[in-house]
Amino acid sequence: MAAEGERYQPKDTLSNTLSSTLQTTAFGAILAGAQNTLTRQNVGAMGIITRSGGTIALFASMGAAFQFTVDSAANLRQKDDSYNHAMAGFMAGLIPGLPKRSLPMMLGTGAGLAVVMSAYNYTQGFFPDKKDQEIDEYERKEMMKKNRRRPIEETISELGEGRGIYAPGWEERRRERIMAKYGIDVTAKPETPNTP
Repeated sequence: MAAEGERYQPKDTLSNTLSSTLQTTAFGAILAGAQNTLTRQNVGAMGIITRSGGTIALFASMGAAFQFTVDSAANLRQKDDSYNHAMAGFMAGLIPGLPKRSLPMMLGTGAGLAVVMSAYNYTQGFFPDKKDQEIDEYERKEMMKKNRRRPIEETISELGEGRGIYAPGWEERRRERIMAKYGIDVTAKPETPNTP
């Protein structure tokens, strides 16, 4: 949805409609292919068109009607909001009722798809991403690390030293423990013999 202060950018209705029609036609063809493979009798490869061609036409016409109506309504109203998707959902929802020749089915599917599509657009997807789009992903992760960072003293008191967690002065304490227990001075590096 566009903010109040933004200027509306007109949409290329024909290009978007063609693109959406091709996408929904491809989806309809995949679905028709699945229908063709699930038939009991052998209908052959052309069965996708001869037997399940109505599925392809249904998806193509719904995609074309939806995208054309969304872009046309947005261009005419000079607004990009969920009302455009409601109108487009209604127009696309009329199409499944046409082969049934039933006005109640046309209006019912149109109203149902209008509600679903406007709700989808209004909520920016049924499971919207809560991230702030203005903040870079790297900066967001660094900010989250700083928010959840705990002091080293607290971590050491809970987990103890070792396994990659060491308090300041750990090397000196380690040297003293080894010297007291084993009598080995680890500060001096052992000499390696020179091999010719």
